[in-house]
Amino acid sequence: MEILDGKVVANVINENIKKKVSLLERRPVLAIILVGDNPASNIYVKKKREACNEVGIKSIQISLNSDISEEELLVEVDKLNQDLNIDAIMVQMPLPKHISEKVVLDAVAAKKDVECLNSSNFGKFSEYGEDSVAVSPVTAMAVMKILEVYDIEIEGKNAVVVGNSNIVGKPIAMLLTDNGATVTVCHNKTKDIAIHTRWADILVVAVGKKHLIGKGMFKKNATVIDVGINREGKKIFGDVDFEAAKEVVGAITPVPGGVGPVTVAMLMKNTFELFSKNL
Repeated sequence: MEILDGKVVANVINENIKKKVSLLERRPVLAIILVGDNPASNIYVKKKREACNEVGIKSIQISLNSDISEEELLVEVDKLNQDLNIDAIMVQMPLPKHISEKVVLDAVAAKKDVECLNSSNFGKFSEYGEDSVAVSPVTAMAVMKILEVYDIEIEGKNAVVVGNSNIVGKPIAMLLTDNGATVTVCHNKTKDIAIHTRWADILVVAVGKKHLIGKGMFKKNATVIDVGINREGKKIFGDVDFEAAKEVVGAITPVPGGVGPVTVAMLMKNTFELFSKNL
């Protein structure tokens, strides 16, 4: 069984961005909006800012109280939209329940939408593919990059995506389809997910439920991409039971150290791309 090491993939991406940034007269700037004090969100933002520092991108964190109103948050987003020194904007999810994620993401200027979550950008991406937008969804692109680097064949393969969120599941399914896979998407209304996962040559799991996919749910020699991050105290678990999978599958991403580092690296790449396109 092969371990698909995301840190190796991320290092290649980051080194490339670092070289390009070093040649610039002005550093690209990524603004990160963090609402509330969700511990996991704080960790994610810290990692993203550390990655920015590593490649030479300047990061600005806008920390806001969890009781901020939607209207007040939209004002903060608009300030960043109007700021000519800001090249890219991301809103750390999740937002407090009283705030509409859709409304806030749609408020981010399309040309600064570093995660391709503005409905205008996501709509173009969905209808016309990644060539139609300045940047594509970061986690989905991270999955595709891992498959590319490890030379995992996609065309003609049966792919199953467990999870159908706009952030992960849907864009991954679209990209796999565009690359010639026959794709099945499972979700919380799917009856007996194992029926579908057992025929997957490529299995991507992005739900956020510890060990949702376990013994007896894998095809022999399948490639498994585990996007899930589940925290229990100081331990992190994936959506896939790694111990059960390793006896059967041909390749798998670990958690942590798999998709996560590559997602952050793709965020760096997208920030640089937006900077370059908006010059």
